[in-house]
Amino acid sequence: MQKTWRCCAALVASFPCIFAFQTTRGFGGLPFSVDYQRRSAIPLCAEGLQDQKPQVFASGYSTQANLVDALKEAIKVAVEGLPESSGSEQPPKIDLAMVSVSSLYDGGIVQPATSVIPIVLDSVAEYYSGASIENLIGGSAAGCISSTATAPTEQASNSCETVELEGIPAVSVTLAMLPEVELRTFTCGKDDVPDDVGRSPPDRWKSAVGLGGFGESSADNGEEDDEPVFFVLPSPGFSTELDDLLYGISIYFPGCQVFGGVSSTVSSLSRAKLYLYSSSLGTPMTYTDGCVGIAMLGDIQVQSLSAQGAKPVGGIYQIVKGAESSIQAICLDEEATAALEDEEEEAETEEDEDEDENMDAKARMAQAYAKARIPKPPLAEANFLMRTLSDDDQAFMRRQLLIGIEQGGSIGRSAGELARLAAGEGHRFRVFQVASGGMKDGSVTFALGSVEISPGTRARFFVRESGFAKREVEALWLGYKQRLLNEQFGEAKDKIPSPSCCFIVPTLDRGSKFFLGKSDFESSSAARMMPSVPCVTGFFGNGVIGRIDVDSESPVGVQGSASGYFLISSKSGRPIYSAAMAAAEKAAAEEQAAIEKKAQQLVEAEDEKRRQRTKGPEKGGSKAPRSDDGELIIKRREVHSGRAMTVSTVEWSVAEKTATPSSVLEGYMWEKEAEVDRFRERVPLANLVSQCRLAAADPTLPKPRDFLGPIKQAIESDGFVVIPECKRMEPSVGSLRRRYDVSSLVKSLTVAGVPAISVNCDGVLFGGSLEDITKARAAASSAAVEDMSIDGDGVVVPPVLASDLLLYPYQLYKLSLAGADAVNLVVGALSKKDLTYLIKIASSLKLQTLASVTSEVQLNSLADLPTGTIAAIVVSNRQLEDFSFDMSGEQALRLLKSHALEKIRESHGDVPVFVEGRVGAIERSGSAVSYLEELKAAGADGCIVGGGLIREGMESSEVIQQFQKELAAS
Repeated sequence: MQKTWRCCAALVASFPCIFAFQTTRGFGGLPFSVDYQRRSAIPLCAEGLQDQKPQVFASGYSTQANLVDALKEAIKVAVEGLPESSGSEQPPKIDLAMVSVSSLYDGGIVQPATSVIPIVLDSVAEYYSGASIENLIGGSAAGCISSTATAPTEQASNSCETVELEGIPAVSVTLAMLPEVELRTFTCGKDDVPDDVGRSPPDRWKSAVGLGGFGESSADNGEEDDEPVFFVLPSPGFSTELDDLLYGISIYFPGCQVFGGVSSTVSSLSRAKLYLYSSSLGTPMTYTDGCVGIAMLGDIQVQSLSAQGAKPVGGIYQIVKGAESSIQAICLDEEATAALEDEEEEAETEEDEDEDENMDAKARMAQAYAKARIPKPPLAEANFLMRTLSDDDQAFMRRQLLIGIEQGGSIGRSAGELARLAAGEGHRFRVFQVASGGMKDGSVTFALGSVEISPGTRARFFVRESGFAKREVEALWLGYKQRLLNEQFGEAKDKIPSPSCCFIVPTLDRGSKFFLGKSDFESSSAARMMPSVPCVTGFFGNGVIGRIDVDSESPVGVQGSASGYFLISSKSGRPIYSAAMAAAEKAAAEEQAAIEKKAQQLVEAEDEKRRQRTKGPEKGGSKAPRSDDGELIIKRREVHSGRAMTVSTVEWSVAEKTATPSSVLEGYMWEKEAEVDRFRERVPLANLVSQCRLAAADPTLPKPRDFLGPIKQAIESDGFVVIPECKRMEPSVGSLRRRYDVSSLVKSLTVAGVPAISVNCDGVLFGGSLEDITKARAAASSAAVEDMSIDGDGVVVPPVLASDLLLYPYQLYKLSLAGADAVNLVVGALSKKDLTYLIKIASSLKLQTLASVTSEVQLNSLADLPTGTIAAIVVSNRQLEDFSFDMSGEQALRLLKSHALEKIRESHGDVPVFVEGRVGAIERSGSAVSYLEELKAAGADGCIVGGGLIREGMESSEVIQQFQKELAAS
């Protein structure tokens, strides 16, 4: 048996991996996410349930010596587990409050029991925004079980932390919000329960026990199949009438689910108390005898699990003679016992040889008697079996005789009790205590009405043992998880819902003493095995009320020595509120907000540095020097300046910043030169050249595309083309977008049908990077493929223009490897020699070259270049001295109408001319499109729009489409 359990334990240890495999779905068929470091399962809303109110259970406890203080503290803790009040004019409502009060408060100077309900009502209103309690049920208990939400830390693996309070003054309060559930409190005394169950008319019986008219509104609405749920809390003196009450509920409410426990006290000198309140009646009631309960109908259901704490001993027997609640004769069922032995063969441990010999001798004697195939009295068989047991088991069997009666059959199921539980098949035997034995005939009799004995039924002897009880609890929860897996694979009959509360009722003989000093064992096991359950609560009772297993067809009864685990959930898969998860989500949101804020601060700091670079000379300072033709005089960065310093025999040259840039363009160039130097230190130019050659020879790598081809087609079709430019910021303006995602931006522009895309990859002033080119190319291709799969037509993959301040061939090689199709050269920053050389290198890399100009002098320098070297010309509204813009737009218009441009067109043929520089932001007569029309009339073939794409409430692709639509209509 021990080895069998070690196999089960190993499966338990490996179970999270198995369970994680099935996390594409969740409890009850709902999806959930899994995080075993923080929370193992987070139930999500099913489609269509996102707007439903959640089912809420929250628990709190206190061990204060004063009852009033204890109740207030427990309620204050429980309220912390509820959702935050919405702040509406209507105060929140608590549908159900469940209260357990230690019977130790009955003595001393504490408040009387009648004050419990008023204190609870007032405290809930005080701590939870004036909330009212609609229904309350509770009673005295020898011990309380409760839980509190765990703090959102990396170490916390469960949603709640449990506690079991035994033998000390303690209070537990559970508050529940149950949307779309009809609740009815009821109470009945010993004389109220009719003894003619089944013969009494339904209305008469229901009225007698306080359930008259319950469920009739649902039946009137056509919801006759709605199965109610009953929570029953009787006093210990109500045991005789309890069987009739439970039987009547099952008869008159077919298909119902019943759970609960018998109230208890620490000492037999105390009397149990029962508490009941309903806002519809308005009078708090306290009873010392009878039964109180709550009936629930609607979006609620309960699953029942039970741990009997009884270890099977000996073989499996068959009842040969018996009737009603008595067994007269049994014999060994050799076939069933052999199947059991085969299953447990590997589970048997090797013990000391001497002890083995003694035990074998006893076993042979008992086995010889049992296999005689002669029916024998159960007491006689128990007497022989006892000799094979350990001293502790023998001592228990002399005090108490336990016999398990088989339920549900064994075909296709595991034979061993633990293996069966671990497989999710439930208990094979339901254990009963023998009430009396026949000294003459050796028969045994159980409590009247507790069981119906039939010949042919299998039975087995049991003893109580704490070690086995621990393994039983573990196997029970392992079986519950196995049922979840079966549901995932579609093998379960019904979908298993996600529980919002686990209500535990252990009997008084369990607890820390039974589990050898291990406190909180049962509640912590439930929280560990169901880490997403936000609330574990309950009390120690004189008996457990409910079915023994989830799928058990046995009637609801009372178990005198067991633990009942009742999993409460909704039927519809409604969301579940978890205070721990809410706190974790809030902490994560705050952490993410802090990260984003810091990142934004860093971005703003970098943006501010870039803006500082664009500031012109201070007031009273001199303007940037210019040549006779009006062009800026640009000095290249001094790399050898410094002063000599001698250390010993070595002379060092210490670099000093001896010059400041005279214009923004000059400072921009110096920063760019320093950036290129840093790149060269990491990757020499020779390596880049080799990489480009290899890339050109590799057919699997992308090659430069025709940048002007799609543009010319668009010009022929529309007469004027709008090319979007993706850039994170503009030095004179700042960040253009709060979150700059070049991939998503390029995808939306591609789907919009743009013929080409410009991507600013400069990191000095515009906050870009070379990776932006690679991302843009990949995103454009991906968007085109996705669009084709959607409508079948597809869109053209737009080529990519790399916009940067290019000063060295090194940069061209980098751009080629990044995936650029064309480059843009700033003519005002280059000498004629450098311009010619860069165009030549670009041509060797199959990169088309665009030339950006801001003056007629720059246009004239382009006219001297060989025909065909320039793919297109870009006239700009930018002022190179301070990088500001001519917001009137006249600079570009003047260049379009200039003689220098006419000269270029004569020498270079029909070269396209585009305009950039706040195009889309510059307006004429209150319209940005009017300016585009002026550019078109002045001879422009299109424009490059960057900052002009930013419109409040509009995507950049929508702005492009609006420009094209208005231009087509003009």
